[in-house]
Amino acid sequence: MAAATASPSERTHFALFGLEPTVDVDVKAIESRFRELSLAWHPDRAPAGDSRARLEAVSRTAQLNDAFVVLKDPVRRALYLLKLAGIDLESEAGAARAPMPLDFLEEVMERREALDQAMAAKDHARVQALADDVRAQRALALTRGQDALRSQDVTTASHALGRVRYYARFLEQVDAFEEEQLT
Repeated sequence: MAAATASPSERTHFALFGLEPTVDVDVKAIESRFRELSLAWHPDRAPAGDSRARLEAVSRTAQLNDAFVVLKDPVRRALYLLKLAGIDLESEAGAARAPMPLDFLEEVMERREALDQAMAAKDHARVQALADDVRAQRALALTRGQDALRSQDVTTASHALGRVRYYARFLEQVDAFEEEQLT
């Protein structure tokens, strides 16, 4: 079914916004289009008493919100593009199709051990230094993944974006530690 005639549930996040799937999007334009569509599709605009139209509007609005969250975030957008290419790193099956190199997994283990030690010692400076290094590595991996997606190199993209996911989990652990220290 063509994107122009597909129902919202059959369309990609990109198609909901009238875009072709791509790494490079104009976030300001997406925000503007989101506001337009949110107003047009809002459930309150459904005819009074028409529960079917209201349910459809609620569904469209939920899909629009999901699409907006994905498309405005470069990491989520890249992971979504990879999913459209057939590899869903969010699922176990998809992650299994993109196994990480052993040396990277060893590096991740060493970083986590260093983080655990720094957190146990409440060495905030060390935790921040580790986090800063991981943020830089995450940015490099994201750039590699985006470049690979631009050239339709799904294998390289899946490995690079797999690294991004590992780094994101590391940074979530840092954030949890910092929140815990504030309480």
